Amino acid sequence: MSLRSQLLKGILEGCILSIIKQKQTYGYELSVKLQEFGLSDVSEGSIYPILLRLQKENLIVGEMKKSEAGPNRKYYQLTEGGHNALSEFMYQWESIKEPVDRIIDIKGRRS
Repeated sequence: MSLRSQLLKGILEGCILSIIKQKQTYGYELSVKLQEFGLSDVSEGSIYPILLRLQKENLIVGEMKKSEAGPNRKYYQLTEGGHNALSEFMYQWESIKEPVDRIIDIKGRRS
């Protein structure tokens, strides 16, 4: 597994929760959104297992809705637990991101 894949694996759940918080969305739409943000290597195949796990943990709920084009789609939204999990993710992300950014910046200036 590549370094990028390992890093993404740890943060993808938080990214998915954040996208769902902004707007009810379905699986393929999540994939498109992640690609729009530059995560083009995240496949639908890696998104659906995360969605299932988030549902089992009661962090999201899915609801089948009619689609304007094609079959019905399962749209996801955050539960209260999902909002809490996203807040915790954002807190933990910042507590890691800021020091790492400082370390990388300092190292970059000395090289």
